[in-house]
Amino acid sequence: MQYSYRNIQNHTHPAIIKKNRKDRCTMEKTMQSKRVYTLYRVSTKGQVDKNDIPMQKQRCREFAKQMGWEIIKEISELGISGFKVSAKDRDAILEIQQDAALGKFDVLLVFMFDRIGRWDDETPFVVERFVQNGIEVWSAEEGQQRFDNHVDKLMNYIRYWQASGESIKTSIRTKIRLTQLIKEGRFRGGSVPYGYRLEKQGRLNKRNHECYEIIVDEKEAEIVKLIFEKYVTEA
Repeated sequence: MQYSYRNIQNHTHPAIIKKNRKDRCTMEKTMQSKRVYTLYRVSTKGQVDKNDIPMQKQRCREFAKQMGWEIIKEISELGISGFKVSAKDRDAILEIQQDAALGKFDVLLVFMFDRIGRWDDETPFVVERFVQNGIEVWSAEEGQQRFDNHVDKLMNYIRYWQASGESIKTSIRTKIRLTQLIKEGRFRGGSVPYGYRLEKQGRLNKRNHECYEIIVDEKEAEIVKLIFEKYVTEA
């Protein structure tokens, strides 16, 4: 039996019908109700104050509802760096791995994949192990991480290699800026060293709050000078 261009254009060609049927089956399977674990993570106290966790939670809940999934457990990590802390030292990851091995859920959903971690020599394999255990790994913003072929594995590695690089660059920028603040005599927080005191002098931060400046305490400074003099002349 021959098929004309009209058959193809009208989607009546057997190959097109078969493909459409396969696509519908795949979509229906994806949209089936699945048990979902969500993982939310912020690296710093500042992110907690900015309500970053609720933002992640709202987006993941919206995505799960859209997919027809049921969230059965939500796990949050507060002040945990995905770059500084290994997965094996994170209670949340260990808990999720244990439950994955027991088949307690079907999908691990995160806001973005870097919430799982930022180690280029570790996190890609953590994700791949979830998939090997029959767990689908999804990001509400980036879709599903699959391992159907070598390209998928490469893209998985590249994603966390890039995330690791971003963390390194952020660390460098932070260290440089802190060094600059020290040279400018700005207060970075923590305990005030002996010989100095904190005093507000009108400078405002980005939140429009008046900042403390670290300045010399004249009384204590005399004692500091005396200590140094004795060290040099009598030690």
